[in-house]
Amino acid sequence: MNLDIQFPLDEGLIYLNHAAVSPWPQEAVDAVTRFAQQNLHRGSWHYPEWLETERELKGQLQQLINAPSCDEIALVKNTSEALSIIAYGLDWQSGDSIVIPVGEFPSNRMVSEYLADKGVRGIQVPLDSNSSPEQALIEAIDASTRLLAVSSVQYHNGFRLNLDVLGQACRDREVLFCVDAIQSLGALAFDVQACQADFVAADGHKWMLGPEGLALLYCRADLLPHLNLHQYGWHMAEDIGNFERQDWLPASSARRFECGSPNMLSIHALNASLALLFAVGIETVEAHILERTRRIQDFLQQNAAEFESLSCTDEQRQSGIVTFKPRRGDVEPLFNALSEHKVFCALRGGGIRLSPHFYTPMDRLEWFFELLLDLVRGGKTQG
Repeated sequence: MNLDIQFPLDEGLIYLNHAAVSPWPQEAVDAVTRFAQQNLHRGSWHYPEWLETERELKGQLQQLINAPSCDEIALVKNTSEALSIIAYGLDWQSGDSIVIPVGEFPSNRMVSEYLADKGVRGIQVPLDSNSSPEQALIEAIDASTRLLAVSSVQYHNGFRLNLDVLGQACRDREVLFCVDAIQSLGALAFDVQACQADFVAADGHKWMLGPEGLALLYCRADLLPHLNLHQYGWHMAEDIGNFERQDWLPASSARRFECGSPNMLSIHALNASLALLFAVGIETVEAHILERTRRIQDFLQQNAAEFESLSCTDEQRQSGIVTFKPRRGDVEPLFNALSEHKVFCALRGGGIRLSPHFYTPMDRLEWFFELLLDLVRGGKTQG
């Protein structure tokens, strides 16, 4: 596969921000162009074909997370909506609690904070990479705990949790397990059956190389009828398309969470992006991503007098994210200097977050390392 054709980024740009919003591959652009041309010339004449693309996308998402059935997959607007559907769909009782790690992305943290009005406590557990973060989370679970909600990979430093251990602990304690997998899916292998997650949420615009505005919501089959619904519309009906029926029921599948018209444009784009990732192979994608993040960690270790890694160096904990800061001077001036040299990264977690994808050229990484050393030795970290 010619990756230069799939990812023809502007000359001189090094894209190290896939943990935020990724560029689309050419396959996705072509799919959207075809979709737009159909709209231009025929309107929705091909809607039955569009529905087939939607079914195909759900099948790819089922395969991506190894879900037992497509019926457990819903397409929603974003991860935040998915997490809200889960959190506000559960039948909470005053005195219940949610356990989450400290440092979660706001969408995960805000859910537990707003549930305080229902008498639900949010218990935040620090993740100490020098001990066992899984054990710390498990020890925080008590008789009041209804839900353990974690990110598979922490957005600010790339710390990777052992989901299988957490899932088994939840199953043993009859606690529900929710995984925000936005920093995993498309980058790392994920198995919802192995980790025994009850719920999974993930946007498509990061490692899955899709557009914003479309996300996966997985709900375990036996829990589907037990999540209270707070959004209603024609698309969620079991007898979809029968607009005259008065005695409607919610769909028995996860489509019950899809209240209105689907985002067909994003569906076409994400379907094409996932087809590309599957053509490369998810295991190959993961191997190439980890090769790049390990190379970054090696560089930081080799130049430890200049830089401090804020990400865990244990290979079992590594992901597509590495965060670092300069030993001398401030982070922001260095970040600004990198931006001026067309290095696209992010300020996160008190440092500069780098997130290469499988196609990121290794020689561009080496160029980035040379630039980084030139900047810090040239005093570009001073405020």
